[in-house]
Amino acid sequence: MKKNIYILLLAMCTSFGFAQQTPASKQTKTIAITGATAHLGNGEVIENSLIIFKDGKLTTVSKASQTDLSGMEVIKADGKHVYPGFIVPSSTLGLVEIDAVKATSDNREMGEMNPHIRSIIAYNAESKVIESMRPNGVLLGQIAPQGGRVSGTSSVVQFDAWNWEDATVKVNDGIYMNWPSSFTRGRWWLGEDPGLKINDKYAEQVDQVVSFFNETKAYAAGNQPVINLPYAATQGLFDGSKKLYIHVDDEKGITDAIHFAKNNNVKHMVIVGGSEAYKVADLLIQNDIPVILQRVHSLPSRDDDDYDMSYKLANLLVEKGVLVALNANGQMERMNSRNLPFYAGTIVAHGLDKEEALKLITSNTAKILGIDSDYGTLQAGKSATLFISEGDALDMRTNILTHAFIDGRSVSLESHQTELYKRYDEKINSGK
Repeated sequence: MKKNIYILLLAMCTSFGFAQQTPASKQTKTIAITGATAHLGNGEVIENSLIIFKDGKLTTVSKASQTDLSGMEVIKADGKHVYPGFIVPSSTLGLVEIDAVKATSDNREMGEMNPHIRSIIAYNAESKVIESMRPNGVLLGQIAPQGGRVSGTSSVVQFDAWNWEDATVKVNDGIYMNWPSSFTRGRWWLGEDPGLKINDKYAEQVDQVVSFFNETKAYAAGNQPVINLPYAATQGLFDGSKKLYIHVDDEKGITDAIHFAKNNNVKHMVIVGGSEAYKVADLLIQNDIPVILQRVHSLPSRDDDDYDMSYKLANLLVEKGVLVALNANGQMERMNSRNLPFYAGTIVAHGLDKEEALKLITSNTAKILGIDSDYGTLQAGKSATLFISEGDALDMRTNILTHAFIDGRSVSLESHQTELYKRYDEKINSGK
């Protein structure tokens, strides 16, 4: 009997210790934020601003004025800064909880051509990794699958929800593809030269992609007596309801991917990664193709690249007129997503204007994901998805959030990390 009680108590402690916070309730009272410096996300800044939102929507974004605020909840934010919620694209947040535990990983499927695999079905709204995004202002994200040649279908979510249905902002927004690389690296563990070498199978791998798309178009033109899920899932690429997100880095690969999309009448395409996108910036502009850049804190992709190429790449593309967004691609991508604003800050340190860098994680990303009618900027009529920081949100030393709202709901800024910080801060500084 005593053993059973111990087991029950252990289960209760484990449950309480690892439970996600309860999602915030719907906004019921009009809220006004006064006195803050408002960074609108479109390059504009309003000093001493007045921001009012009701029923989850912004109603006023302007300079402070004599306005009757009676009956409203007023947040005095003098000396603080207000930003639209940051958006992380091309992410696997909510698809993997612990990399070392296979049972918690659901970011890829077996096989090469899986456009019908929907990442949103596997999204875990109660992930403890997701709750660690909010204290840095990352409030929305695009959840994308990985693996294979055609990985599957992505969706856009907000980061405070009961389940994936509640979290969804835009379902099935695009299809992710991994373009073949024209170069490969030798396998040093087999005694090969670890340097780059030409991929002898590149043309064959590209032909496989072309053949698959030819089959999807033939399927669409037929009677379709039996539904073929992979073929049916691609049809949105040709009518414009879905975007094709192509992971590709090298100059030749980007060029070939663009021609492939044009030849197959893909309406909207986005380059993901694009470490050599600056070499074909004119081609990107001619075809109105945006780029989601890889994690800024990365080594140069080639031995002869400038040492700071990863830091200044965004600036090179923005100066050319390319629409650019940032993500946290790379090792430990999910955990690094919380550092999204600081990647933008690094770009500022290497030449890009601060408000322009802010666009790379707000309005530009919203435009690329097709959610800019509601998110990405602080404008009347849009969603009240925003946060208040004590200082510059692109600086890790001063980005200290006091409030955050998603669709007008006041969301928790607590996480497992903040709880541990408070616990040991109290121990160290209490004198015990």
